[in-house]
Amino acid sequence: MAGTELEILKGITLEIKSGESVAIIGASGSGKSTLLGLLAGLDEATAGSVEIDGTDLGALDEDDRARFRGQHIGFVFQSFQLLPALTALENVMLPLELQGQNSVQEQALHYLRRVGLDARTNHYPLQLSGGEQQRVALARAFASKPAILFADEPTGNLDTVTGEHIIDLLFELNREEGTTLVLVTHDQVLADRCQRRLRLDGGALVQE
Repeated sequence: MAGTELEILKGITLEIKSGESVAIIGASGSGKSTLLGLLAGLDEATAGSVEIDGTDLGALDEDDRARFRGQHIGFVFQSFQLLPALTALENVMLPLELQGQNSVQEQALHYLRRVGLDARTNHYPLQLSGGEQQRVALARAFASKPAILFADEPTGNLDTVTGEHIIDLLFELNREEGTTLVLVTHDQVLADRCQRRLRLDGGALVQE
């Protein structure tokens, strides 16, 4: 109905420490992806605030939020979000180039090797399997050395074996890089690997 407000999240207060791994779990429609989008600065809250390392995301305009995300935040989406016209190597290099970094090809190759794709660097996304595309997305996310990695159903489109490999890679890179992991997932195996699990129900935090 026109003019009706829809309240998606209700009175959520939480703190995530640097280097932690946190799973956000709950039924479909419980607000998990909305919460992830707010924490990552992709969406704006109508009330309350989100702070990352002392920076209030709500106080930034869209350009500054985008700049902040580029400097501090990495993403892995269920749909991979790879650019089809770029090779695997170019997809990983792109955010590094946008940051103005040096030796971007060397860094991109290092992370593609880490995810076992050094032989597929010149392949385009359509030439890669779903699991390979997700590994490119992981390499791209970690190559910019983000302080926080947000992942929305990172194993959702993958078979069990490939999904387990992606989970192992996530936590291996988390340990080595000290990156904070915040994951939305229906995958109980993935949730159980995290240090904390936050359960949402009807937009409210009901269990930690």
